[in-house]
Amino acid sequence: MDKIIVRGGNALKGKIPISGAKNSALTLLPCALLTDEPLTLRNLPRLADIDGFQHLLNQFGISTAIAGSRPEDFGRVMTLQATRLTTTVAPYELVRKMRASILVLGPMVARAGEATVSLPGGCAIGNRPIDLHLKALEAFGVEIELAAGYVKAMAPDGIPGGTYTFPVVSVGATENALMAASLAKGTCVLHNAAREPEIVDLCNLLVDMGAEIEGIGTSDLVIHGKDRLHGATYRVMSDRIEAGSYACAAAITGGDVELIGAKADEMDATVNALRQAGVTVEETKTGIRVTSDGKLKPLTISTAPYPGFATDMQAQFMAMLCMADGASVLTETIFENRYMHVPELNRMGAHIETKGRTAIVHGVKGLTGAPVMATDLRASMSLVIAGLVAEGETHVSRLYHLDRGYERLEEKLQLVGADVERVGSD
Repeated sequence: MDKIIVRGGNALKGKIPISGAKNSALTLLPCALLTDEPLTLRNLPRLADIDGFQHLLNQFGISTAIAGSRPEDFGRVMTLQATRLTTTVAPYELVRKMRASILVLGPMVARAGEATVSLPGGCAIGNRPIDLHLKALEAFGVEIELAAGYVKAMAPDGIPGGTYTFPVVSVGATENALMAASLAKGTCVLHNAAREPEIVDLCNLLVDMGAEIEGIGTSDLVIHGKDRLHGATYRVMSDRIEAGSYACAAAITGGDVELIGAKADEMDATVNALRQAGVTVEETKTGIRVTSDGKLKPLTISTAPYPGFATDMQAQFMAMLCMADGASVLTETIFENRYMHVPELNRMGAHIETKGRTAIVHGVKGLTGAPVMATDLRASMSLVIAGLVAEGETHVSRLYHLDRGYERLEEKLQLVGADVERVGSD
């Protein structure tokens, strides 16, 4: 199993290209189920999760072709076509590693009238039930059965339509409901829907495919179902979480990095938090420039649904704030088990205390390299960020977490002067 070795001490300087958004791409891919015409996605990141989802779609008889991608390029172009579906079952062996697999449920039942999907897996960052996905589909007229670890959704005469109000904001459930509603027989209404930029990206693709959606970018969505959707060519949005992660890396090292392709208006909460920590963030013609003198101020942060501070940025900010001058308070409101990186950071000399959903990060003068283990996707990045300023070598293992969400991380860090390499484990 590979590991990444980080030798700390170098201020990051230069330019990093930001890849297409993982969280958006995993929602756009199942849109291929909604039409028998080709769907071409550009700026698709090269990630383990994308490969896994491609294999899942292949299982349904969807053809996938990758064009015009050179090994040295970041991202790629994929064309998917679901001329006909050979099965409507998503088996456990393909679904168990990736929670996003549940996103085939809505489009599959809308297209084929039925779908059977294994209950999903993914990062072990707390209980993430899919009950809101199912309740939204039921509100639209889909019949749901649960048995033997599988969800079976049925709408043999099509999805009638209906109205659903989410009791709490759910990104995945909003996405599933949107895709199902786009082929409904009637009108579907969602209240308290998620507003993340990735939701807007999905809506924009669906509209390009012929869907009719009102209220894009708001918490109230009205979807007028269509008899059929057509193919489209669409560019995946830039990854705001990847951009925020590299911004934290630049900040903790006292660096000067331009994040090519990043969009400040899609990551306002992250940008504001960086500025409050004493980091300079400026928009450029091609992205965002992040500069820091390495002197960081402590913060008080609470994660929240968009437009609040993203839970996917909590671990990276925690690593950065280990070097702040004072104590920071982080509160995790989205997932109840997302501090598994704390013991690993403390192994490197950090001083972090946790109680329930709150973590107090006491800034320290320095960190020391150590062997550490990634516990989930964003936690793995926090360990790399800490390693960039740690004295000596930091060995980060369990890279399969990292490879799920960061395209060729070590290569991008090397572009800006980091001493980072991927090696086979001993």
